[in-house]
Amino acid sequence: MTERRSALIAIIFAVVFWGFSFISIKIAVVVLPPMSLGAVRFVLAVVFLWFVKRKTSPKERLETRDLPHLIGAGLAGVTSYFFFENNGVLLVSASEASVIIGTIPVISMVAERAVFGGRIAKRRWMGAALSVIGVWLVAGAAIAVSGEGTGYLFMTGAAASWVLYCFLTRPLFARRSRIYIVFWQSVFGLIGFLPFVFRELPRWGRIDLSIALHVAYLGIFCSALGYWFYARALETLGVGAATVFVNLIPVITVVAGYFILGDRLTFLQWAGSAAVLLGVSLATWEGRAPHQVKENKKPNA
Repeated sequence: MTERRSALIAIIFAVVFWGFSFISIKIAVVVLPPMSLGAVRFVLAVVFLWFVKRKTSPKERLETRDLPHLIGAGLAGVTSYFFFENNGVLLVSASEASVIIGTIPVISMVAERAVFGGRIAKRRWMGAALSVIGVWLVAGAAIAVSGEGTGYLFMTGAAASWVLYCFLTRPLFARRSRIYIVFWQSVFGLIGFLPFVFRELPRWGRIDLSIALHVAYLGIFCSALGYWFYARALETLGVGAATVFVNLIPVITVVAGYFILGDRLTFLQWAGSAAVLLGVSLATWEGRAPHQVKENKKPNA
């Protein structure tokens, strides 16, 4: 199996996990406040990743020169992302939130052009734009500016946080294993949650078996494996191509609702799903992403 095909399979697993996550979040957040839920799921993720790291890369120690990228990516892609998203969805509609998050591929390519320079293929721009349109259709194609201005700022902050996470993570692949990167990012992201947890403790409810299973899914599959698989794809595909796949998440969510919950989908939602799939295909058609990390490094775990 080629590196590219392996990366594509990895990111598909990641977005499938994240697509189903909204069902578990909706159930668990009734008992655990938003930031506390984020903290608990990353406690589970850190424990899981620690065992994997101990097995696959036990001698790889934390080094001082990696701290700026690890701390920055952990706070941006874990703490900051969930802080902005969780607060944003309280102030704007789910449709508006999903469309703003859907701009991540475009933001990432603009940032990629600004940081690295060079030419970005028109196919990638077209694919990213088409995927944003598809998300809009999936969200209901009835977006109106109805929320609070602060909510839009929060959701924009979430999108920018994810792009920053990708750019801070990418340089580490040249010298570190994936398990090292994702483990330490999760540790620092978890630490970032702690101040919020202390404020939310009085709002905790009773955690029964059902809630525990949903939290376990979020921690193991969505946080640990999801970030690990996404890092695998980010390393090979590059920031611009990898972020386009984020727009598959709402598609997976609504299709899962159709098959599992019996939700009815409109023609526009089916058309939007097709548009996202086509957009992702266009944006990732090229063989190698720009600035791809060379393969002259030690194997990743």
